[in-house]
Amino acid sequence: MARKRVEIMLLKQLLLLKSQGRSNRRCEQELGIHRNTVNYYVQLFSSCGLSYQELLSKDEASLKEFFPHRMIYDEDRYNNLSAYFTYFQKELKKPGCTREVLWKAYLEKHPDGYRYSQFNEHFNRWLNKVKISGKLTHKAGDKMYVDYTGKKLNIVNKQTGEIEELEVFVAILPASQYTYVEASRSQKKDDFIGSMNRALSYFGGVPKSIVTDNLKSAVKKSSKYEAVLNKSFRDFALHYQTTINPTRAYSPQDKALVEGAVKLVYQRIFYPLSKMTFFSIEDINTAIKKLLKDYNNYEMSRIESSRKEQFIDIEKPFLGALPATIYEIKEYRRAKVQKMGFIYLSKDKNYYSVPYRYIGQHVEVQYNADTVEIYYQSDRIAIHKRSYRKGAYIKQDEHLSSSHKFYQDWSPEYFKKLAASIGPDVQAYISKLLEQNTYPEVVYKQCLGIIHLKSEYPERLNFACCMALNQPRYSYHIIKNILINKMDIKNEKSHDIPQIEAHKNIRGKNYYH
Repeated sequence: MARKRVEIMLLKQLLLLKSQGRSNRRCEQELGIHRNTVNYYVQLFSSCGLSYQELLSKDEASLKEFFPHRMIYDEDRYNNLSAYFTYFQKELKKPGCTREVLWKAYLEKHPDGYRYSQFNEHFNRWLNKVKISGKLTHKAGDKMYVDYTGKKLNIVNKQTGEIEELEVFVAILPASQYTYVEASRSQKKDDFIGSMNRALSYFGGVPKSIVTDNLKSAVKKSSKYEAVLNKSFRDFALHYQTTINPTRAYSPQDKALVEGAVKLVYQRIFYPLSKMTFFSIEDINTAIKKLLKDYNNYEMSRIESSRKEQFIDIEKPFLGALPATIYEIKEYRRAKVQKMGFIYLSKDKNYYSVPYRYIGQHVEVQYNADTVEIYYQSDRIAIHKRSYRKGAYIKQDEHLSSSHKFYQDWSPEYFKKLAASIGPDVQAYISKLLEQNTYPEVVYKQCLGIIHLKSEYPERLNFACCMALNQPRYSYHIIKNILINKMDIKNEKSHDIPQIEAHKNIRGKNYYH
């Protein structure tokens, strides 16, 4: 492969014309050089990294070093080098690999090979030819880009015929361009985290960082320099041992790669799906999965390899290991530690213990489907298996002080057992009181109060409870008032519920006519 000989003076004239903004065609006409030769030298000018003015300031010896007087390639020598170009491209995506390392390895096999500057020149021209950016080389396993497509997919409700729009989530590993796509109900936090879980599972590993758009489900406050992530997404990153790197606000170039992938998704997935009708999100995702398989297996002509082959060869080995379980979204609540050393979880209407020294403090409660964690000033002070039983007290003995360990056996069964030892009517009254109140802490204290009345009224408590069994309400104060006012003694013979005696403050039924 030979080029026409070009004198240094003529080369300087070409540089002068280009510095003046002349087109390649105009240079061809004025200098009498074939347009292919002009194009070739203009490419060389661009690849050397200097401006036209800087090149013009060089002396002839320096220009000869940059652009040899006679540009004749040894075809065998060039073919030996070019055979490695695809390999070089893959290797450069691996962490720690540099061009200099590849050049030295090439020279070991070909001692008479090109020097470093010529090595770079030929490689850059090949990269430009296959339209691969030499400036932005994504490292394998380094990032995962995620975004939602602007356009939506549809499903039809079988019963009503209504059309429901679905969001479409896209994730891409840039080094291999391996892609994951799925439809979801919304961009809300639950759906977004679910899509992220499934994307990482599809890739079979975790990249060092995840690049997101400034979605509300991920970013609490966007910023050009440091976005504020919401708690759930920060926790997601900790679970997968990765970092989150939202794109900068007003910087569309940060997500150019994923937006390019979205355009291909429109062509390869959206268009085929537009010819079909789906009645559920499960059905449409099954169809997407099949089209996605074909998309990732499609051979890209410019690199003579598919996305999946690229992924297996250069990307998968550098992904971090997936944790044993997928991430489950946590909910966050503020709570105050009660006097008994428990916090109240209003979601399930039950209680969880914390170390007694935190009594009276405000804490943060983080919980998911399986666990409840309690934090004080960012330090975890307790963790429990989540219970869904209303009124349950979930505790750890070491959390309770000696004065509070009395409370650890509290439960409906515990109080019924204590009441039964006093008398059947006390047990019946306690049972009704437990059924009436929906807040266990309140009702347990009342039960305890009634049982403690035994020490003051050992012979009368059972009958007092018997008198109050048919009342519409049940409480500690009702039993206490009966005993204080000796209403049980006055009615001991009749066993009737006491009647209020007539006095001047009673208006009578005629007052209301």
